[in-house]
Amino acid sequence: MTFTENTPLERLYNGIVRENPTLVIVLGMCPTLAVTTSAMNGIGMGLSTTVVLCLSNLFISLLRNVIPDEIRIPSFIVIIASFVTMVDMLMQAYTPELYKSLGIYIPLIVVNCIIFGRAEAYAYKNKPLASFFDGIGMGLGFTLAITVMGFFRELIGSGAVFGHAVGNLPAYAPSIFVMAPGAFLVLAIMITIRAYIINTIEAKKGIRLAVTHTDEEGSECSSCAMRFSCAGKFVKVEEMMAANKAAKEAEEAKKAAEAKKAEEAKKAEEAEKASSEEVKEEAVKENPEKAEAAAEEEKEEAAETAEEASEETKEEAAEEKAEEDKA
Repeated sequence: MTFTENTPLERLYNGIVRENPTLVIVLGMCPTLAVTTSAMNGIGMGLSTTVVLCLSNLFISLLRNVIPDEIRIPSFIVIIASFVTMVDMLMQAYTPELYKSLGIYIPLIVVNCIIFGRAEAYAYKNKPLASFFDGIGMGLGFTLAITVMGFFRELIGSGAVFGHAVGNLPAYAPSIFVMAPGAFLVLAIMITIRAYIINTIEAKKGIRLAVTHTDEEGSECSSCAMRFSCAGKFVKVEEMMAANKAAKEAEEAKKAAEAKKAEEAKKAEEAEKASSEEVKEEAVKENPEKAEAAAEEEKEEAAETAEEASEETKEEAAEEKAEEDKA
């Protein structure tokens, strides 16, 4: 899908799909791995981060022309910390159980690299509306990813969904999925699935990957260890690289042909000039009197031209003097 750059829909799509902070950019791994032991924790953490992202992006964008570049990081911390404190107090007052479950990770939103990354990379350089929707998109992408991750970890590791047991699953659930290894495993599977789906869709459209796993010299993708993660798209990349190489060679050949043509034209001009001089020399040798007469005529014409120019100059000077006298 294509949207106009920096519009609300483009920012939402960018945060949820194209640059999902968890599954694509891989930011904010501490809360992602630590609090996703249940789907409810994922929703709570995601929405809290979304609120802080939206408001901090908006205020940083509004103040971008006021905040000096030298102290922008401390300024970002003050703005972000203010909103995190508000969210922390509201959660403590209205959702105490969720607040206890998330624990220290709510105050740690202050140093969440997703929020700092968007403040530095986007909000500080763009208008308030686009920055606000960038925060919503990134926040929803983060919320969606960690909620799905918490859902599967809770279902497989605890045999429950949103805290409710599913039949006899709790008796057979492998608890490793609610531990650290399970977090890494589920995250890796989700990243792989997302990459496979997106790459397959783009491969069918013939769109080139943002990262082709090749150098500028054009190393063949068939020798790349990452070619299978491209979902067969490396063939398209190789075709494009071959086309670029052919275009470059054609351009160089065209430049060489133009240079050769210019050189030949210069040689022809020099040959014509030399031939003309030789003809003149031969004419002087064959008929010196006629050549002298022609030279005299040229001198007389030059003298007449100079005299006419001198008279015109005198007339102009006289007219200018007359105008000055009249004035």
